[in-house]
Amino acid sequence: MWDYSEKVQEYFFNPKNAGVLAEANAVGEVGAISCGDALKLMMKVDPVTNVILEAKFQTFGCGSAIASSSALTELVIGKTIEEALKLTNQDIADFLGGLPPEKMHCSVMGYEALQAAVANFRGETWTDDHEEGALICKCFGVDEGMVERAVRMNNLTTIEQVTAYTKAGGGCLTCFDALEGVLAKVNAEMVAEGVLDPAKAYKLGSVDPLALKKKPTPKAAAPAPVVSLGEIAPVRTSHPAPAGVSPLDPATPTPALTNLQKIRLIEQAIEELRPNLRADNGDCELVDVDGSTVYVRLSGACVGCQMASVTVSGIQQRLAAKIGSPIRVVPVGKN
Repeated sequence: MWDYSEKVQEYFFNPKNAGVLAEANAVGEVGAISCGDALKLMMKVDPVTNVILEAKFQTFGCGSAIASSSALTELVIGKTIEEALKLTNQDIADFLGGLPPEKMHCSVMGYEALQAAVANFRGETWTDDHEEGALICKCFGVDEGMVERAVRMNNLTTIEQVTAYTKAGGGCLTCFDALEGVLAKVNAEMVAEGVLDPAKAYKLGSVDPLALKKKPTPKAAAPAPVVSLGEIAPVRTSHPAPAGVSPLDPATPTPALTNLQKIRLIEQAIEELRPNLRADNGDCELVDVDGSTVYVRLSGACVGCQMASVTVSGIQQRLAAKIGSPIRVVPVGKN
Protein backbone atom coordinates (compact mmCIF):
# COMPACT_ATOMS: atom_id res chain seq x y z
CA MET A 1 0.00 0.00 0.00
CA TRP A 2 1.13 3.57 -0.56
CA ASP A 3 2.10 5.67 2.44
CA TYR A 4 0.51 9.12 2.28
CA SER A 5 1.72 11.92 4.54
CA GLU A 6 -0.73 13.69 6.84
CA LYS A 7 -0.39 16.81 4.70
CA VAL A 8 -1.37 14.94 1.53
CA GLN A 9 -4.47 13.69 3.33
CA GLU A 10 -5.27 17.17 4.65
CA TYR A 11 -4.92 18.79 1.23
CA PHE A 12 -7.10 16.12 -0.34
CA PHE A 13 -9.97 16.26 2.16
CA ASN A 14 -9.71 20.03 2.59
CA PRO A 15 -8.21 21.37 -0.66
CA LYS A 16 -7.09 24.98 -0.65
CA ASN A 17 -8.03 27.28 -3.54
CA ALA A 18 -10.27 24.80 -5.35
CA GLY A 19 -12.69 26.28 -7.86
CA VAL A 20 -12.90 28.76 -10.69
CA LEU A 21 -10.98 32.04 -10.76
CA ALA A 22 -13.11 34.35 -12.87
CA GLU A 23 -10.46 37.09 -13.08
CA ALA A 24 -7.64 34.78 -14.13
CA ASN A 25 -5.25 36.14 -16.74
CA ALA A 26 -2.92 33.12 -16.68
CA VAL A 27 -4.45 29.71 -17.38
CA GLY A 28 -2.67 26.41 -17.91
CA GLU A 29 -4.34 23.09 -18.74
CA VAL A 30 -2.52 19.77 -18.84
CA GLY A 31 -3.50 16.12 -19.04
CA ALA A 32 -6.83 14.73 -20.17
CA ILE A 33 -9.68 12.99 -18.40
CA SER A 34 -9.39 10.13 -20.88
CA CYS A 35 -5.82 9.61 -19.64
CA GLY A 36 -6.84 9.51 -15.98
CA ASP A 37 -5.51 12.90 -14.81
CA ALA A 38 -6.29 16.48 -15.80
CA LEU A 39 -5.43 19.82 -14.21
CA LYS A 40 -6.45 23.39 -14.93
CA LEU A 41 -4.44 26.05 -13.09
CA MET A 42 -5.84 29.60 -13.01
CA MET A 43 -3.83 32.57 -11.74
CA LYS A 44 -4.50 36.29 -11.39
CA VAL A 45 -1.23 38.10 -12.07
CA ASP A 46 -0.57 41.81 -11.51
CA PRO A 47 0.42 42.99 -15.01
CA VAL A 48 2.72 45.68 -13.56
CA THR A 49 4.60 43.79 -10.85
CA ASN A 50 4.13 40.25 -12.24
CA VAL A 51 3.12 39.14 -8.73
CA ILE A 52 0.65 36.23 -8.56
CA LEU A 53 -2.21 37.63 -6.49
CA GLU A 54 -4.57 34.66 -6.59
CA ALA A 55 -4.49 31.07 -7.82
CA LYS A 56 -7.16 28.38 -8.07
CA PHE A 57 -7.38 24.96 -9.62
CA GLN A 58 -9.69 22.33 -11.05
CA THR A 59 -8.41 18.78 -11.21
CA PHE A 60 -9.52 15.28 -12.09
CA GLY A 61 -7.62 12.41 -10.58
CA CYS A 62 -6.61 10.66 -7.39
CA GLY A 63 -6.06 12.13 -3.94
CA SER A 64 -2.41 12.85 -4.73
CA ALA A 65 -3.42 14.81 -7.84
CA ILE A 66 -5.85 16.95 -5.86
CA ALA A 67 -3.34 17.48 -3.04
CA SER A 68 -0.53 18.37 -5.48
CA SER A 69 -2.73 20.84 -7.35
CA SER A 70 -3.80 22.50 -4.11
CA ALA A 71 -0.20 22.66 -2.88
CA LEU A 72 0.86 24.30 -6.14
CA THR A 73 -1.59 27.17 -5.66
CA GLU A 74 -0.31 27.71 -2.12
CA LEU A 75 3.28 27.79 -3.38
CA VAL A 76 2.76 30.32 -6.17
CA ILE A 77 0.54 32.90 -4.46
CA GLY A 78 2.63 35.93 -3.53
CA LYS A 79 5.49 35.04 -5.85
CA THR A 80 6.42 36.84 -9.04
CA ILE A 81 6.15 34.96 -12.30
CA GLU A 82 9.94 34.67 -12.38
CA GLU A 83 10.06 33.24 -8.85
CA ALA A 84 7.24 30.79 -9.55
CA LEU A 85 9.05 29.46 -12.61
CA LYS A 86 11.90 28.34 -10.34
CA LEU A 87 9.58 25.87 -8.60
CA THR A 88 10.05 22.21 -9.49
CA ASN A 89 7.84 19.18 -9.12
CA GLN A 90 10.06 18.15 -6.19
CA ASP A 91 9.16 21.42 -4.44
CA ILE A 92 5.50 20.44 -4.70
CA ALA A 93 6.20 16.97 -3.31
CA ASP A 94 8.36 18.38 -0.50
CA PHE A 95 5.64 20.88 0.44
CA LEU A 96 3.31 17.92 0.97
CA GLY A 97 5.82 16.01 3.08
CA GLY A 98 6.64 13.71 0.18
CA LEU A 99 4.69 11.59 -2.28
CA PRO A 100 4.95 7.84 -2.96
CA PRO A 101 7.27 7.24 -5.96
CA GLU A 102 4.32 5.87 -7.96
CA LYS A 103 2.48 9.18 -7.44
CA MET A 104 5.24 11.60 -8.41
CA HIS A 105 3.54 12.13 -11.78
CA CYS A 106 0.96 14.21 -9.87
CA SER A 107 3.61 16.75 -8.88
CA VAL A 108 5.00 16.72 -12.44
CA MET A 109 1.51 17.54 -13.72
CA GLY A 110 1.47 20.57 -11.40
CA TYR A 111 4.83 21.74 -12.71
CA GLU A 112 3.62 21.39 -16.30
CA ALA A 113 0.42 23.33 -15.56
CA LEU A 114 2.46 26.18 -14.09
CA GLN A 115 4.65 26.36 -17.19
CA ALA A 116 1.54 26.41 -19.39
CA ALA A 117 -0.13 29.15 -17.30
CA VAL A 118 2.93 31.39 -17.43
CA ALA A 119 3.15 30.93 -21.21
CA ASN A 120 -0.52 31.86 -21.46
CA PHE A 121 0.06 35.03 -19.40
CA ARG A 122 2.93 36.03 -21.67
CA GLY A 123 0.94 35.35 -24.81
CA GLU A 124 3.27 32.55 -25.81
CA THR A 125 2.59 29.08 -27.15
CA TRP A 126 3.53 26.53 -24.54
CA THR A 127 6.36 24.38 -25.88
CA ASP A 128 4.69 21.20 -24.60
CA ASP A 129 1.83 21.54 -27.08
CA HIS A 130 2.07 18.33 -29.10
CA GLU A 131 3.80 18.64 -32.44
CA GLU A 132 3.59 16.07 -35.19
CA GLY A 133 5.47 12.98 -34.09
CA ALA A 134 6.22 14.30 -30.58
CA LEU A 135 3.67 12.15 -28.76
CA ILE A 136 5.35 9.11 -27.19
CA CYS A 137 2.76 7.48 -24.95
CA LYS A 138 -0.72 7.48 -26.48
CA CYS A 139 -2.24 5.74 -23.45
CA PHE A 140 -1.52 8.73 -21.21
CA GLY A 141 -0.88 11.53 -23.71
CA VAL A 142 2.79 12.02 -22.76
CA ASP A 143 5.12 13.64 -25.26
CA GLU A 144 8.88 13.69 -25.62
CA GLY A 145 9.28 17.13 -24.03
CA MET A 146 7.59 16.06 -20.82
CA VAL A 147 9.75 12.94 -20.56
CA GLU A 148 12.95 14.90 -21.16
CA ARG A 149 12.07 17.50 -18.52
CA ALA A 150 11.17 14.86 -15.95
CA VAL A 151 14.40 12.94 -16.56
CA ARG A 152 16.60 16.02 -16.29
CA MET A 153 14.83 17.63 -13.35
CA ASN A 154 14.70 14.47 -11.25
CA ASN A 155 17.84 12.63 -12.45
CA LEU A 156 15.83 9.63 -13.62
CA THR A 157 17.82 6.64 -14.86
CA THR A 158 15.30 3.78 -15.18
CA ILE A 159 12.17 3.13 -17.20
CA GLU A 160 10.27 2.47 -13.96
CA GLN A 161 11.19 5.92 -12.67
CA VAL A 162 10.08 7.57 -15.91
CA THR A 163 6.73 5.79 -15.66
CA ALA A 164 6.30 6.86 -12.03
CA TYR A 165 7.01 10.51 -12.87
CA THR A 166 5.13 10.78 -16.17
CA LYS A 167 2.88 7.66 -16.45
CA ALA A 168 4.43 7.02 -19.87
CA GLY A 169 4.79 3.26 -20.39
CA GLY A 170 2.23 2.49 -17.72
CA GLY A 171 -0.31 1.16 -20.21
CA CYS A 172 0.19 -1.09 -23.22
CA LEU A 173 3.97 -0.51 -23.43
CA THR A 174 3.93 -0.09 -27.22
CA CYS A 175 5.82 3.15 -26.53
CA PHE A 176 8.67 1.29 -24.81
CA ASP A 177 11.21 1.64 -27.63
CA ALA A 178 10.59 5.38 -27.98
CA LEU A 179 10.61 5.86 -24.22
CA GLU A 180 13.85 3.90 -23.86
CA GLY A 181 15.41 5.96 -26.66
CA VAL A 182 14.58 9.28 -24.99
CA LEU A 183 15.84 8.13 -21.60
CA ALA A 184 19.12 6.84 -23.04
CA LYS A 185 19.62 10.00 -25.11
CA VAL A 186 18.98 12.41 -22.24
CA ASN A 187 21.10 10.37 -19.81
CA ALA A 188 23.98 10.44 -22.33
CA GLU A 189 23.65 14.22 -22.60
CA MET A 190 23.65 14.52 -18.80
CA VAL A 191 26.82 12.42 -18.60
CA ALA A 192 28.50 14.66 -21.21
CA GLU A 193 27.46 17.71 -19.18
CA GLY A 194 28.98 16.22 -16.05
CA VAL A 195 25.71 16.09 -14.09
CA LEU A 196 25.25 12.31 -14.11
CA ASP A 197 27.53 9.45 -13.14
CA PRO A 198 28.20 7.37 -16.30
CA ALA A 199 27.69 4.17 -14.27
CA LYS A 200 24.09 5.22 -13.52
CA ALA A 201 23.13 6.24 -17.05
CA TYR A 202 20.54 4.09 -18.80
CA LYS A 203 21.80 1.94 -21.64
CA LEU A 204 19.66 0.84 -24.57
CA GLY A 205 18.54 -2.77 -24.33
CA SER A 206 19.23 -3.10 -20.61
CA VAL A 207 15.59 -3.81 -19.74
CA ASP A 208 13.16 -6.39 -21.12
CA PRO A 209 9.75 -4.71 -21.57
CA LEU A 210 7.99 -8.02 -20.86
CA ALA A 211 9.67 -8.12 -17.44
CA LEU A 212 8.20 -4.70 -16.64
CA LYS A 213 4.69 -5.96 -17.26
CA LYS A 214 5.19 -8.83 -14.85
CA LYS A 215 6.30 -6.63 -11.96
CA PRO A 216 3.63 -6.27 -9.24
CA THR A 217 2.37 -2.79 -8.45
CA PRO A 218 1.24 -1.47 -5.05
CA LYS A 219 -2.44 -1.68 -4.24
CA ALA A 220 -3.91 1.74 -4.91
CA ALA A 221 -6.60 3.65 -3.12
CA ALA A 222 -10.07 3.79 -4.62
CA PRO A 223 -10.00 4.48 -8.39
CA ALA A 224 -10.44 7.97 -9.75
CA PRO A 225 -14.03 9.04 -10.45
CA VAL A 226 -15.46 8.74 -13.94
CA VAL A 227 -16.89 12.25 -14.30
CA SER A 228 -16.26 15.46 -16.16
CA LEU A 229 -14.85 18.65 -14.67
CA GLY A 230 -18.17 20.45 -14.70
CA GLU A 231 -20.67 18.33 -12.83
CA ILE A 232 -20.56 18.91 -9.11
CA ALA A 233 -19.25 21.05 -6.27
CA PRO A 234 -16.31 20.33 -3.96
CA VAL A 235 -16.75 18.40 -0.74
CA ARG A 236 -15.01 20.22 2.09
CA THR A 237 -14.89 17.80 4.97
CA SER A 238 -12.67 17.09 7.91
CA HIS A 239 -14.29 13.96 9.32
CA PRO A 240 -11.59 11.50 10.42
CA ALA A 241 -11.52 8.05 8.90
CA PRO A 242 -12.44 5.13 11.15
CA ALA A 243 -9.68 3.95 13.46
CA GLY A 244 -7.02 2.00 11.60
CA VAL A 245 -8.14 3.13 8.15
CA SER A 246 -6.10 5.64 6.16
CA PRO A 247 -8.42 8.09 4.34
CA LEU A 248 -6.41 7.77 1.12
CA ASP A 249 -5.83 4.06 1.24
CA PRO A 250 -9.02 2.46 2.53
CA ALA A 251 -8.07 -1.05 1.48
CA THR A 252 -7.47 -2.17 5.07
CA PRO A 253 -8.66 -5.79 5.34
CA THR A 254 -12.07 -6.04 7.00
CA PRO A 255 -14.61 -8.83 7.41
CA ALA A 256 -16.74 -9.34 4.32
CA LEU A 257 -19.95 -7.30 4.40
CA THR A 258 -23.32 -8.37 3.12
CA ASN A 259 -24.80 -6.12 0.47
CA LEU A 260 -27.37 -4.84 2.98
CA GLN A 261 -24.65 -3.99 5.50
CA LYS A 262 -22.69 -2.23 2.77
CA ILE A 263 -25.73 -0.17 1.70
CA ARG A 264 -26.42 0.87 5.29
CA LEU A 265 -22.82 2.01 5.78
CA ILE A 266 -22.88 3.92 2.49
CA GLU A 267 -26.15 5.63 3.45
CA GLN A 268 -24.64 6.54 6.80
CA ALA A 269 -21.53 8.01 5.15
CA ILE A 270 -23.63 10.05 2.70
CA GLU A 271 -25.68 11.37 5.61
CA GLU A 272 -22.47 12.50 7.30
CA LEU A 273 -21.37 14.28 4.11
CA ARG A 274 -24.77 15.87 3.45
CA PRO A 275 -24.19 19.02 5.59
CA ASN A 276 -21.10 19.84 3.53
CA LEU A 277 -22.99 19.42 0.27
CA ARG A 278 -25.93 21.44 1.48
CA ALA A 279 -23.56 24.19 2.57
CA ASP A 280 -22.83 24.54 -1.15
CA ASN A 281 -26.59 24.37 -1.94
CA GLY A 282 -26.28 20.84 -3.25
CA ASP A 283 -27.19 17.32 -2.19
CA CYS A 284 -26.50 13.65 -2.89
CA GLU A 285 -28.60 10.50 -2.60
CA LEU A 286 -27.82 6.82 -3.04
CA VAL A 287 -29.34 5.26 -6.18
CA ASP A 288 -27.87 1.77 -6.36
CA VAL A 289 -24.94 -0.43 -5.34
CA ASP A 290 -23.54 -2.93 -7.83
CA GLY A 291 -20.59 -4.78 -6.37
CA SER A 292 -17.85 -2.19 -5.85
CA THR A 293 -19.67 0.49 -7.87
CA VAL A 294 -21.90 2.98 -6.06
CA TYR A 295 -24.36 5.04 -8.10
CA VAL A 296 -25.42 8.38 -6.65
CA ARG A 297 -27.72 11.19 -7.80
CA LEU A 298 -26.48 14.74 -7.31
CA SER A 299 -28.85 17.67 -7.12
CA GLY A 300 -29.00 21.42 -6.59
CA ALA A 301 -25.75 23.31 -6.98
CA CYS A 302 -23.92 19.98 -7.22
CA VAL A 303 -25.19 19.72 -10.79
CA GLY A 304 -23.29 21.93 -13.21
CA CYS A 305 -20.68 23.16 -10.74
CA GLN A 306 -17.08 23.49 -11.95
CA MET A 307 -15.38 21.19 -9.44
CA ALA A 308 -16.50 17.67 -10.27
CA SER A 309 -13.51 15.59 -9.29
CA VAL A 310 -12.98 17.01 -5.82
CA THR A 311 -16.57 16.25 -4.83
CA VAL A 312 -16.81 12.78 -6.29
CA SER A 313 -13.33 11.88 -5.05
CA GLY A 314 -14.29 13.10 -1.59
CA ILE A 315 -17.48 11.05 -1.58
CA GLN A 316 -15.66 8.06 -3.01
CA GLN A 317 -12.82 8.11 -0.48
CA ARG A 318 -15.18 8.63 2.44
CA LEU A 319 -17.43 5.74 1.42
CA ALA A 320 -14.41 3.50 0.84
CA ALA A 321 -13.09 4.34 4.29
CA LYS A 322 -16.49 3.60 5.79
CA ILE A 323 -16.89 0.14 4.26
CA GLY A 324 -13.17 -0.70 4.39
CA SER A 325 -12.59 -1.56 0.73
CA PRO A 326 -12.01 0.30 -2.56
CA ILE A 327 -15.14 1.42 -4.39
CA ARG A 328 -16.03 3.58 -7.37
CA VAL A 329 -18.65 6.33 -7.21
CA VAL A 330 -20.54 7.14 -10.40
CA PRO A 331 -23.01 10.05 -10.57
CA VAL A 332 -26.17 9.34 -12.61
CA GLY A 333 -28.86 11.55 -14.10
CA LYS A 334 -32.49 11.91 -13.11
CA ASN A 335 -33.44 8.85 -15.09
